[in-house]
Amino acid sequence: MTGGRGGPDPGGDVLTVTMNPAIDHTLAVEEPLRTGEVARTDDARFDAGGKGINVSQYLTALDIAAPSTGFLGGPFGRMIAEALDDDGVARDFVEIAGRTRLNTTVLSPEGEYKINHDGPVLEAADVDALVERVRERGPELLVVAGSLPRGIDTDAVDRLAGAGPWDTAVDMGGELLRRLDADYLVCKPNREELAAATGRGAETLDACAEAARELRESGFRYVLASLGPDGALLVTDSAALYAPALPVTVVDTVGAGDAMLSGFLAGLSRGESHAAALRTAIAVASRVVSVSGTRVPAFESVFEARESVDVRTL
Repeated sequence: MTGGRGGPDPGGDVLTVTMNPAIDHTLAVEEPLRTGEVARTDDARFDAGGKGINVSQYLTALDIAAPSTGFLGGPFGRMIAEALDDDGVARDFVEIAGRTRLNTTVLSPEGEYKINHDGPVLEAADVDALVERVRERGPELLVVAGSLPRGIDTDAVDRLAGAGPWDTAVDMGGELLRRLDADYLVCKPNREELAAATGRGAETLDACAEAARELRESGFRYVLASLGPDGALLVTDSAALYAPALPVTVVDTVGAGDAMLSGFLAGLSRGESHAAALRTAIAVASRVVSVSGTRVPAFESVFEARESVDVRTL
C-alpha cells in the first residue's frame, strides 16, 4: 500500500468524510408487524446519519473538534445540514445534484427491521471536489466511513488517504476493505466484515484475532474489530488486546460501531495507551447502545466509567 503518514499516533484536528450520508428514520411499534395490517406509532426520530457523521457527532460530544464533509443533496441533505448545525457540528460538504438518501429502522417486539436507500449516483468531478475540500481543511486525522455511493469505488478512498500528510481511519464493508491500496491508521470491521475482508472464519475470539492480524498486515497500523455483545478486539504490531462488552441494557445497536471507533480515536487523540483507548471505545459504545436512534447520549463521566472495562492480552 502507498500513501499515508507514519510516526506517532495522531492528535488534534479530525475531519470525517461521509460519502453516502442519510437521514436515519427510527421508529418504534408496540405490536408485532403483520402483513396487511397497519402499524401505528408516535415514537419516531429523524437523525443526521452516516458513519462519518456519527463519528463527528460523538467526537464533538467528547470535546474533540471533528468537522464533517462528504456529499449532500436534495431535501434530506438540507435536513442533515440543519441537524448538524443544531448539534454544533461544523460541516463543509460538497453539494451534489442527486438526492441524499433516507434509511429507516423499525424497532418492534420481534427485533429490528432496516430498510436503506442506495443513494445518489456520483460523478468523477464530485470526487475531485471532495479531494480538494479535504486538502483545504488539512486535518491531522481523516476518517472515511460508511458505504460508497453509486459511481464511486475504493480508489476514491485511496485518493483521499493519499492526498495529504494526514493519517486516515476507515470504516466500511469487508469486501471494500480488502480492495483498499493506501496505508491506513486503523480500520474498524465487525465480525462479518472481518471474515469478508480476509476469507477467514470469525466464529471464535481466537479466529477473529488471527483474521485481524492478517488484515493488519495488508496496510493498517491497527485493526479494531467490534464483536457485538462479545466486546471488541484491537490488534497492533505487537499485541492483540481483547475487552468484553459492559453489562448494559441494549436499546438500539444503530451507531454502536461508529461510537466504538470514536472512543478509540478519542483515546489516541488524548495520547493514551492502546489498552486505555480500547477501554474508551467500549465505554463510549455502551452509552450509545443504551439509547434509540443515532442521537448522542450523555457522555459525562465516560472516561471514569471505562475503568470498569477489563482488557487482556490474547
